[in-house]
Amino acid sequence: MRIDAHQHFWNYSQDAYGWISNEMPEIRKSFGPDQLQPLLEENDLDACVSVQARQSIEENEYLLSLAGKYDFIKGVVGWVDLRSDKIEEDLKKYQVFPKMKGFRHVLQDEPDDNFMLQNAFVNGVKKSFEYGYTYDILIYETQLPSTVKFLEHFDSQAFVLDHIAKPMIKVGKTRNWEKGIRTLAQYKQLYCKISGMVTEAKLKQWKYEDFLPFLDIIVDTFGVDRIMFGSDWPVCLLGSESYGEMKGIIDRYFQNYTEEDRAKIFGGNAISFYKL
Repeated sequence: MRIDAHQHFWNYSQDAYGWISNEMPEIRKSFGPDQLQPLLEENDLDACVSVQARQSIEENEYLLSLAGKYDFIKGVVGWVDLRSDKIEEDLKKYQVFPKMKGFRHVLQDEPDDNFMLQNAFVNGVKKSFEYGYTYDILIYETQLPSTVKFLEHFDSQAFVLDHIAKPMIKVGKTRNWEKGIRTLAQYKQLYCKISGMVTEAKLKQWKYEDFLPFLDIIVDTFGVDRIMFGSDWPVCLLGSESYGEMKGIIDRYFQNYTEEDRAKIFGGNAISFYKL
């Protein structure tokens, strides 16, 4: 299978998705599986992993209900309160849903970069691993040092870094981002999603060459066995005119790689990581 390892669905309402501002008219509406499926087919993809876009149990229920109806949704990354005293009880109830693959917290929105270092949070992530789940790390470039400290609490558990840690592509590669990525990549159980880049560039004014320094470092540090393509659809529509234009960046970059390597990047690694 060829997999889009990172996308979102929502039935839009301002109350439920307050992070979608008035400055985001492209995505200030509902997006569902019936809209995504033809886009996957047009772009030679078979299936997807759907990731939470709001931090609530209702979000899990919504995504799991869609995954139950649409076979091409192969996995769900949801949300639970990892600091909760009831975390084990919360995790147990998802064991009956084979498409629930992992969880993430919107760390990028936490004002304290050290939020992830709280004992309760670390222990919650550890507990989720005991139940066989993965964890998606969603951070900004400025949170890379804290993330390095966070990963020191773990041994061989399965993590994936979302959106290459959201570097400031619009201003070019920074020393701090590169240093953080090279340090993080030494953690051999950490994968990286090549996703979310167009929204960190000059929106709809970028050129292909803007992404090359970042892609070069990600491939150099993680290698083809630990990177996976993700569209970040429909959020990617903020920075690109279409799904195909966004994916075209990644297609072009890897066009001269072997078919075996491209198969890993566009599906195999996601299948292995999420156990799809």
